[in-house]
Amino acid sequence: MIKKKTNKKLLKMRKKIKSVNLGKLRISINRSKRNISAQIIDDMKSTTLVMATSLDKSLRAQKIEKKQKLVAVAESLAKKANEKKLKNFYFDRGTYRYHGRIKIFADTLRKNGIKI
Repeated sequence: MIKKKTNKKLLKMRKKIKSVNLGKLRISINRSKRNISAQIIDDMKSTTLVMATSLDKSLRAQKIEKKQKLVAVAESLAKKANEKKLKNFYFDRGTYRYHGRIKIFADTLRKNGIKI
């Protein structure tokens, strides 16, 4: 029952976001208790352009806290997006509330030159 409500909520939110932000690339975020991953998606072509995750070997080898992993992933995603000269993003936070690690992630992206 809970999973069904969550899926409905996610689909409803994503439909609303997509209808308002036509022509923009989507930064989608997924977090778990220990890790975080993010990707830049082109919804018109249904392709992932750039991806960054805390499961990379370089980050996994270091023993760092969740918030430090989060900042490293956001910086990595911003660097890759700037190398490919991608612009016009909107932030898809999914079903997560905009606070805590999600807010830190978005703020770090902004500090690294990504306009959300």
